[in-house]
Amino acid sequence: MKPKITNMVAWQQAELLMQPAFLRVIDNIRKQLEQSVWKGTYEEVQYPYPGYLLCLQHRDYQMSVNLWDLCYQVCFVDYQPTHSELESQEVDIDTSLIDETGDVDWERLEVKTRAVVEQVFADLPDV
Repeated sequence: MKPKITNMVAWQQAELLMQPAFLRVIDNIRKQLEQSVWKGTYEEVQYPYPGYLLCLQHRDYQMSVNLWDLCYQVCFVDYQPTHSELESQEVDIDTSLIDETGDVDWERLEVKTRAVVEQVFADLPDV
């Protein structure tokens, strides 16, 4: 599902947050994989829009996670990914991730990103 941003201020805030969120997601995934029995690889996808999947494997079990969906969960309030890739969902920027000067609040970004990534690994089945 693609987020639908409804105004220019929110668009600018999303532009400010998305790249740092993506970098923090990747780093937190790396940290989780170091402690996990799961093996992770990345796959570039083009449909329905360009992006990346985290492909997780342990024994015969495999699953994939859309990295943009993780970033959206970090950057937006109450973002819930669905399986419909062609739908749009109106979103609100999590403005708590932006400090009073209009820059990224790195500490809050890290805390939220860590929580999102840890939840992915907590939801993995015990196989």
